[in-house]
Amino acid sequence: MYLFKNTDSNKRYYTYDFYLRRIFGKKGVRISLDAGMGCPNRDGSCGYGGCIFCSYRGSHDPEPFEIQYTRQIESQKNKWKHESVYIPYLQTGSNTYCSHEELKGLCSRALSLPGAAGLIVATRADCLDREKAEYLRQLSKEHFLSVELGMQTVHEDTIKLIGRGYTHERFLEGYRLLDGLNVFLHIIDGLPGENEKMMLETIRQTALLKPTGVKIHLLHVLKNTPLERLYSDGKLNVLSLDDYTDIVIKQLRMLPPDTVIARITGDGLPDELISPLWSLKKFNVINQIDIKMAKYDLWQGDLFPGDD
Repeated sequence: MYLFKNTDSNKRYYTYDFYLRRIFGKKGVRISLDAGMGCPNRDGSCGYGGCIFCSYRGSHDPEPFEIQYTRQIESQKNKWKHESVYIPYLQTGSNTYCSHEELKGLCSRALSLPGAAGLIVATRADCLDREKAEYLRQLSKEHFLSVELGMQTVHEDTIKLIGRGYTHERFLEGYRLLDGLNVFLHIIDGLPGENEKMMLETIRQTALLKPTGVKIHLLHVLKNTPLERLYSDGKLNVLSLDDYTDIVIKQLRMLPPDTVIARITGDGLPDELISPLWSLKKFNVINQIDIKMAKYDLWQGDLFPGDD
């Protein structure tokens, strides 16, 4: 018998792997695709170059994602010992930054990929409107579907500093349009000027929104970004491994136990990453979180106030 209700592996938080196995009865594997979509924060609609932490690579003109999909599945067949289902993941760029008809065509292509078990669409809140949201809502009645939104932080000063291009209130407007859908929110720990109290306030407000899931990212300093200049000038304090894992554990404890934790760290590309280099050892970060939670008998949601 497992101690936490949303696990079958003695994890103390609700993993994305367990969430997908509940839905499909087997392992779900996300196949990340680049459909060549743009971003309003790159093309001048609300900014140029993306947020200050964005890689200079951004989205590009990739080979057809049908080829990307097949190649990734072939490369992973030997990785998973058990039978898996594959879920196309429109990850790169803002995948609703297009007309309604273009969005329908994009989703249709993705769902038509061989063996596709559903669809994940990553986008920005300011790239949503009622028509697109309603289309996604209708699509979700026929297919497994989730939408990922980058929130990063709730603090307006930070939002301006990182150059996100729209306010937190505008984010909330986009989020509310997706009512009834499976929505996963991305937050980033370690943003410039933010202390632990601010990061915990972001997760507190995230918890009140009760999204389907959350991705907790660590801020990476990548080459050829404005963030690199801040770091080089000594204007950015990068979190240590201990500080980051302590903060993530506090955030997990503040989230509802039924919120899926789709990510608790990240690992930047080695040839682009400047700092923190400890993040390259992804499994070490995850293990540190697991060890600390077990040592002090901590659980996802044990600080969540509930609905009373």
